[in-house]
Amino acid sequence: MHDSSMDSEERIPIAVIGVGEHGKNHARALRQVAGAELAGVFDVRAERACEVANELGIKAFASLEEALAAVRAVTVVIPTSQHAELAQRAFDAGVDVLLEKPISRTLDEADALIQRAEAEKRILQVGHVERFNPGVVAARAITHNPMFFEVHRLGVFSPRSLDVDVVFDLMIHDLDLVLWMVNSPVKEVRAVGLAVLSDKVDIANARVEFENGTVANLTASRVSTEKVRKFRYFQPNEYVSIDFARRDALAIRVHRDGPSPKIGFQKLEAAPGEPLRAELEAFIESVRTRRPPLVGGGEGRAALALAFRVMECIEQHAASVNLPLARPAGSSGEM
Repeated sequence: MHDSSMDSEERIPIAVIGVGEHGKNHARALRQVAGAELAGVFDVRAERACEVANELGIKAFASLEEALAAVRAVTVVIPTSQHAELAQRAFDAGVDVLLEKPISRTLDEADALIQRAEAEKRILQVGHVERFNPGVVAARAITHNPMFFEVHRLGVFSPRSLDVDVVFDLMIHDLDLVLWMVNSPVKEVRAVGLAVLSDKVDIANARVEFENGTVANLTASRVSTEKVRKFRYFQPNEYVSIDFARRDALAIRVHRDGPSPKIGFQKLEAAPGEPLRAELEAFIESVRTRRPPLVGGGEGRAALALAFRVMECIEQHAASVNLPLARPAGSSGEM
């Protein structure tokens, strides 16, 4: 390792693998990250890579091998079905990896990646970007013993992600946040879901109960008439509401210090910032310092495992009411 004085000046060469809409966002954000040097992009669609490279004034790598040879880290923004293979190839080249969520298509693939990253001391981060939302960061700082969550993540119809169930596409963000805030194993999952505009689950509701008695009620939809992102939870004498779009959070408490109880509203102190850029800054910092990422392989696996449990419950419910569903692809599609 370099000494810290060199570290403070050194920029980490990094490439974006996969430059669909979200990969392009990664590339744009990386150009704003002081510790990163965006060496270039690679996409199996060469014309797409060239288009993005020209727009951003960077290199379009001709092959994955060329990209991996030129960098110390990659962010991988491709369909989930290809995550494990690409991450393994990056590890072969001694390159650190940020994988978009979900971590992989199967838990076995996730386990293999986690095991290898640990054995070879590679950084493996998973793109659960909502953890870096300033509102979430502010709320997490005052979270203690939350007992009930009510979460809605509703989106309007878009053909973009119809090859994947809404549980893996949208709900997995909130499953990750709830797992992060509740320090207890999952006890029971109940869920229902329906295919509305595709042959995959387009709207889903899950009730997750933890061993310590905490209950989370989550709804995810991509067939709503408006975009809603509500994440609310209750803990003793306190109610917390996160606004993902405004990137802030509100705590509501009852004050009993006077003759009659009063309700107090406190907007939590949230440092302004763009979640994707904050996520990439944290990744670059892990690559530089070798410290484990906030959202490592283990956290990505836990969110995927819970998403699979939700999907199994949805399938059991569908079978019991004779509503056949297509098997879940477990692929996040294009993001």
